[in-house]
Amino acid sequence: MSAGEAKMLSAAFELLLSKLDRRPVLFDIGAAVAPPEVWQPIAPHSVYVGFDPDLREMQTRTDYPYHQAVIVNEAVTGDAGRSHAHFYFTKSPTCSSTLKPDAASLAEYLFADLFVVEREAGVRATTLDAVLDRLALPGVDWLKTDSQGTDLRLFESLKPDRRARVLALDLEPGLIDAYVGEDLFVDAHKQLLKSGFWLSNLEVQGTVKMRSSTLRRLKSMEPDPAFDQAATSIKISPGWVNARYLRTLSWLAQGDFSKRDYVVLWVFACLDAQLGFAGDLAVEYEKRFGQDDTARLMLAEALQEIRRLGHRRRSIFEKAKSLFFARKLSVSWND
Repeated sequence: MSAGEAKMLSAAFELLLSKLDRRPVLFDIGAAVAPPEVWQPIAPHSVYVGFDPDLREMQTRTDYPYHQAVIVNEAVTGDAGRSHAHFYFTKSPTCSSTLKPDAASLAEYLFADLFVVEREAGVRATTLDAVLDRLALPGVDWLKTDSQGTDLRLFESLKPDRRARVLALDLEPGLIDAYVGEDLFVDAHKQLLKSGFWLSNLEVQGTVKMRSSTLRRLKSMEPDPAFDQAATSIKISPGWVNARYLRTLSWLAQGDFSKRDYVVLWVFACLDAQLGFAGDLAVEYEKRFGQDDTARLMLAEALQEIRRLGHRRRSIFEKAKSLFFARKLSVSWND
């Protein structure tokens, strides 16, 4: 969803989220410089928990626009009871992991040097359940995990009752063996579909499949400095994906999910621009809980956003058609 679209829905988010008995809980494993942008429209109403190994202790952040923001300075593991984990610090901090990089597999790709292990060490570790208990939170609504190879196992490490109530899930599983024993997309996708999720968004990412030794050999044959720039234009091969999953309507129907859960998932669907699914959620809410003000608001907002999307697309089509005929007329006139 674009910033403009999110702004148009902000009034609806404000009305719906302000009435909740519990704020949405957003977990960010592998937190970067800032929380995910997709969460910005609901930040004032949400609890944000990020996991950042660069801080000395768990602390409350006041410079984030969230109702509450906490940063945990511990690695996340799926093994309950472990206070430390073996960690591989790689040349690129974004590639560091509790899993060992698969050097043999990575050697076939140009970005292999980023995974070179510079040191190994034991780091403080915790589990998702332990953090939820420490913060006195009943569960997590949207789990975003970029753990470099352990995304699926971290999600599945949650206690069954908490795992069953996660409404949205962001993963970055691999398509190649970048780490020894990592959770690949093919395995994660199959498991999540069985667990009551549907794939809402998928972005394929990658790198150049070429050995560094081959690039060096080719550079030795090409004195032109522009060759380095040309090498960056080589076709990218799929290496990993950014995948987003949302809970299915059937999963909600089979569980003891409340009005609050339907509302939060509706908001998540809107944030991901899944307006059709947002409409489905509003209809199912109405069937389950009756036609109250919340149902009417969700239905009205879904209708309005779909209508707005249709108007915008028609406008784009009309502009393109006008441009086409203007160019055609110009060509005919010049002839």
